[in-house]
Amino acid sequence: MRRLTQAIIRRPLATLISFVALVGLSAIGGLQVFPAMQSGGYSDPNSDSMRVVNVLQEDFGDHPPELAIILDFQQSADDTQSEVAAQKIVDEISALGGIDQIDTYYSLGRPDSLKSVDGEAAYVFVTYTDTSASSRSAQTKLIEDELGSSIDGVDIYYTGVAAMAVALNETIESDLQLAESIAIPLSLILLIFVFGSVVAAGLPLLVGGLGILGSFFFIWLATLQTDVSIFALNLITGMGLGLGIDYALLIVNRFREERGSGKSVADAVTTTMATAGRTVLFSGITVAVVTSSMIVFPQYFLRSFAFAGIAVVGTALAGALIALPAVLTLLGDRVNAWRVVRTTAPKGDNGGWAKLSRFVMKRAVLVLVVTLAALGGLMALGSSVKFGLVDERILPADAPIAVASEFQRERFDGQEAKPVQMIATGATDEQLSTYVTHLSQLGNVVRVQSALGVTVDGVTDPRAAPLFSDYVNGDDQRIVAIHDVEARSSDGVDLTNAIRAIEHPFDVLVGGIAADYADSLEAIADKLPLVIGWIVISTLILLFLFTGSILLPIKAVALNVVSLLSTLGLLTWVFLEGHLSWLLGGFTVTGSIDASMFILIAVVTFSLSMDYELFLLSRIKEQHELGLSTTESVAIGLQRSGRIITAAALVLAFNFLPFVTSGVSTVKMLGLGIAFAILLDATVVRALLVPALMKLFGDANWWAPKWMKKIADKAGLAH
Repeated sequence: MRRLTQAIIRRPLATLISFVALVGLSAIGGLQVFPAMQSGGYSDPNSDSMRVVNVLQEDFGDHPPELAIILDFQQSADDTQSEVAAQKIVDEISALGGIDQIDTYYSLGRPDSLKSVDGEAAYVFVTYTDTSASSRSAQTKLIEDELGSSIDGVDIYYTGVAAMAVALNETIESDLQLAESIAIPLSLILLIFVFGSVVAAGLPLLVGGLGILGSFFFIWLATLQTDVSIFALNLITGMGLGLGIDYALLIVNRFREERGSGKSVADAVTTTMATAGRTVLFSGITVAVVTSSMIVFPQYFLRSFAFAGIAVVGTALAGALIALPAVLTLLGDRVNAWRVVRTTAPKGDNGGWAKLSRFVMKRAVLVLVVTLAALGGLMALGSSVKFGLVDERILPADAPIAVASEFQRERFDGQEAKPVQMIATGATDEQLSTYVTHLSQLGNVVRVQSALGVTVDGVTDPRAAPLFSDYVNGDDQRIVAIHDVEARSSDGVDLTNAIRAIEHPFDVLVGGIAADYADSLEAIADKLPLVIGWIVISTLILLFLFTGSILLPIKAVALNVVSLLSTLGLLTWVFLEGHLSWLLGGFTVTGSIDASMFILIAVVTFSLSMDYELFLLSRIKEQHELGLSTTESVAIGLQRSGRIITAAALVLAFNFLPFVTSGVSTVKMLGLGIAFAILLDATVVRALLVPALMKLFGDANWWAPKWMKKIADKAGLAH
């Protein structure tokens, strides 16, 4: 760190110009990121259900259309007038170009499954020549703009993967713009009150803004190699601006302290980077290690946040450790220019934060019991949590895609649209007959379609056998089970498990929406212990290397768990039960909390909580190494860091809380969950629980076996 700082001090202008130029060049690629993002990523690509999808596509020619259009004729779909109107719409779509195939209710032989129950609406399926994310979204937007919502009295509804992608991309892009328009002014106002100077307040915003642009570039590069979720941009915006500001806030504040003590600009920058800079570097490493844990999930929705977290931390650290020292060297005392607020002079080491910590430590047991009891009530709310996965209901109820999906649910036979699909390999006719008989006798299974015919309650009608080529390809046989349960629900999971439990002397893969839902939840559950182990073990190791203590890392992890369980309680009360919906702009209560989004909230919150733990412990440790008692070290450490930790927490909260204005309910949950957890951690946990526990632990706070102390000393992080 010292060598890097000295090199920057020698050539501050060249360093700054090079850094800004590099960010500017990366922004050119980064701003292309939006159309390259994906809206899905919840399925496990290695699951049985996805293997069924692949077999159906490769062996049976089932290629799901990019766009499913519903035409509501408001009269019989079988009338000649309706067919003519549908053909006119098909011709308009074809004329736009980029279309590989269009299938309609009419071209496919007028099957009942493609017509609404009342007979007045029918499907049109569109497949594109270029199915890349950016091209698919552009093609869908072109069709939607060309056709609109109605033509000649025919109402048009757009559904399917591509329509959902367009809706999410447009909503999230506008949400990000709104969130930034709220977060940046609020952060600037707060920073002005903290520093009293426009210049000093502007530096953290500059670092945060550059970090976002740089992160967009790295995510754009990632999209060239793999699928990346559109939701990663929300994390980049919130964490990028928040971390950049937090790190710069800590460094600028320390620089002003060092200048106030009479050091030269060069010495002040050097000392600042050796202390606050070291803390920032270690914090960044911790955040990156924790967020990278999500890379083990097979779903790219969750993996995307690992990419985003690493990109955000890397760019935030580059701005704070390279650009900011150069700026401080160039500005010197001009960092305090343009004063608009008269800041309160420091009250030495006996200010409000020190008095609060001494008050807490004198009553450590009482404060600990009362605080944990209060948080226990909040944590208890999470006992009724039910996890699930998202669908189109995450969008506002009046969003076109949500309206279309509701129309689809109400007017079409859901049993036909969401069957369980199976691939049987190597089955004889006798074995297949036995299997479909057992399958048809399961509760909630309405009928089974196979090459043998249609089976209902164990009785097969061979006269109703479908086209042989649609159900047999070599050794592979396709089996379709029509059921009457909601596919994306616990009932759908139970049905999938029941089907998989049927004995079969041949290979069977079970797929379909219900199986995909079950497999996705199972994939999360399977990898979760590894993620938890990764986070806990890496955090314990890194904090030990930073503190040289056994107990402090364990305490940090335990308090983070308290914060997370409290946050889960709040989210359960709000999003599962629907409380405060009016305050958050309204959302659809689905009866479950998205498991993937809560994992993201938990991982991000855990990593960000380490920021404040490190900010506080670094100051406490400085005092303890000067020979002060644990009690005095905690009091002075909290006094010197409490104001900055609170400001940093408010800034991060200001960057995530505007997400509650989003039209996407999971983004609302992300914003509220992280903002609440951050504020809870920086106030109740750091101001009450940490001083109380450190008082009770006494000198044990700093204990570790000698051989472990040597490891921490050699690592060079504990000093």
